Amino acid sequence: MNKIKKGDQVIVITGRDKGKTGEVLQILDDGRALVNDVQLVKKHTRPNPMAGVTGGILTKEAPIQLSNIALLNPKTGKADKVRIEGEGKEKHRVFKSDGSKVDA
Repeated sequence: MNKIKKGDQVIVITGRDKGKTGEVLQILDDGRALVNDVQLVKKHTRPNPMAGVTGGILTKEAPIQLSNIALLNPKTGKADKVRIEGEGKEKHRVFKSDGSKVDA
């Protein structure tokens, strides 16, 4: 079971976007994640009339390392560590600071 999943609210703890919060859009296999409105980059695209693509400069999210983000605890509004409790199908994620469930 992963500690950070798609749909979680996270906060960036280091890097140029430190302090920004957003929702995880996708978890990649190489230990990175796409987070909404975090790590924005500019991509220059060429127009392709056959595919209906207009050219220009697009702003999109780039992947960010999982080690640079932490789950946001909604009660405290701060970054928090997570532990996994339970066995088998009864596993669930719990915030270490207050012991409340992440998915609750």
